Amino acid sequence: MKPVLLDGRSLTRDQLVMVAHGAKVALDEASLRDVARAADFLAAQVAREEPIYGVSTGFGSNADKLLGAHPLRDELPGAIRSGRSLHEELQHNLIVTHAVCVGEPLSADIVRAMLCIRINTLLRGHSGIRVSTLQALTALLNAGIVPVVPALGSVGASGDLAPLSHLAIVLLGGGEAFYGGERIPGGEALKAAGIEPVRLSYKEGLALNNGTAQMLATGVLALYRLDRLLDTADLAAAMTIDAFAGRLGAFAEEVHALRPHPGQVHTATHLRELLDGSTLADIPYHLVPRFRPWLPSSWDTPDAQRLGFDIGWDWVPSDQRHGREKFYARFMPFRGGKKHQPQDSYSLRCIPQVHGAVRDCVEHAKRVFDIELNAVTDNPLVFPDRQAEHVEEQVISAGHFHGMPLALAMSGVKAAISVLASISERRLNKLVDPATSDGLPAFLIGNEDGTESGYMIVQYTAAAIVNDLATRAHPASVYSIPTSANAEDHVSMGTNEARHVLAMADDLGKVLALELYTAAQALDLRLDMINAARDLARRADAAALARKVHGVGDGDPRHAHFLREVEALRAELAAADAFHPGTAVAAAHAAIRERIAFLDRDRALDGEVAAAVALVADGSLLAAIGR
Repeated sequence: MKPVLLDGRSLTRDQLVMVAHGAKVALDEASLRDVARAADFLAAQVAREEPIYGVSTGFGSNADKLLGAHPLRDELPGAIRSGRSLHEELQHNLIVTHAVCVGEPLSADIVRAMLCIRINTLLRGHSGIRVSTLQALTALLNAGIVPVVPALGSVGASGDLAPLSHLAIVLLGGGEAFYGGERIPGGEALKAAGIEPVRLSYKEGLALNNGTAQMLATGVLALYRLDRLLDTADLAAAMTIDAFAGRLGAFAEEVHALRPHPGQVHTATHLRELLDGSTLADIPYHLVPRFRPWLPSSWDTPDAQRLGFDIGWDWVPSDQRHGREKFYARFMPFRGGKKHQPQDSYSLRCIPQVHGAVRDCVEHAKRVFDIELNAVTDNPLVFPDRQAEHVEEQVISAGHFHGMPLALAMSGVKAAISVLASISERRLNKLVDPATSDGLPAFLIGNEDGTESGYMIVQYTAAAIVNDLATRAHPASVYSIPTSANAEDHVSMGTNEARHVLAMADDLGKVLALELYTAAQALDLRLDMINAARDLARRADAAALARKVHGVGDGDPRHAHFLREVEALRAELAAADAFHPGTAVAAAHAAIRERIAFLDRDRALDGEVAAAVALVADGSLLAAIGR
């Protein structure tokens, strides 16, 4: 894999994902010259004994303490001297005392992304780090050393101080790291990779641990997953629409031109593409039969008797059509599985509006993150080329470490994830509920003996995940807890937001997998029922088809009229080609069926659910439709 060239100005989310997954990095020479100029400037100011925050003063609430010529305790009898100057001691102590995170280690992809972000921002030449230190940090990343960074400990301002200190402490020869598949002391990892520990100079500790790298790295990787999940959500919705024999008018291009939110327009277009070629969508009401439980007398030929269901319609007599004459001139007077209404429920009809709003929320977060990837986020900021009378005008304390831009963007994404999971679960529930499934069997199983549960509890699992996502959607960004003796009296909690988003994205994928798993079963049933009706129409006369219709008997004066209308239904069904879903939906359905068989009788579902989750997680379903 070709190294990603870092220059502090052009890093993209895709490049960061490449580095997170193993790509090496190279440093732009022009940017290194900017880095050297800032470091030389700081050294010169220290030589002039200028007071500079974080260089010749303490940090945070200790900023009023100016560094002296040597440690005062060195004057005590038996004092142990570190061999470092006070300026070096300041930076060293900053790292070793701030590496205090707890919890499970962050995954290697997040840590590698953090290292890449930190290197990139330092290349801007406004942080004061030396070229040699930056090159050592780069060597650590390229050698495959992954510092152990426990997940919990950042409040998102002054950036990700504690987790970034866990990165930097390995560079000093401390901490722990994963290297060569083992978790070992940081110093051993450096030695094994042939990297010398670094002795920090002016402001280098602050440059290494002051910034938004953890929340940014985690957020970028979460958005990368969400991109694929947004497409998966549209695919799941499309399969459910085909399983419902739904209506496509709500997705028409001219409809969305009247309310052209970008995500909404995109989703409607995507749905039209996924459903292209479907002969189930917009099927006439009267052609869709309703499920009836199988009985030994349901079918009259050996082939038909192998079907695990029965089908039927209700006939609407002439005296019940008053005021609906125009409707029954267009549609035949039979009520089957599809309700006689011109619109689907919100979870189907409003997919563009809901999925599209989620897309727009994610796109906003991407714009925020794109800016942050090439921003300088430590403090103070060094402007060596600025003409000024006082050093305070060239080394400026500001607040770029504050993670609120990222935190608020991710607060929105957390809510959006919950919304997307919620509408998916509502579609799943419609499929398994006979009151809302438009003629499908309860829980998508025949259950003629009353012993089978089918997909009943699949919806329970989806409901449990949706509830969990909803409780985690509460924004961490609104709950600041002051730190550093109130010197840092307002923080973003953006790192918690990013962790939540990443974990919630995984759980969203599980809900979408459950919808796809269920929709595949429903689609099979819908196709089997409609095509069984077509086969019956092709091989039988109107009287045989009439036995599937709740109508009137021989002694009723309306019987001849009833048979004429049944014959018209038979003729239309017989003339139809085999019904099928959209081309893309069919490809995704086939990919599911390669791993998971149709459920004709109750069996253990745990392995199938895990397989469905894996099909979403590994991208197999999107690959099946060429995305």
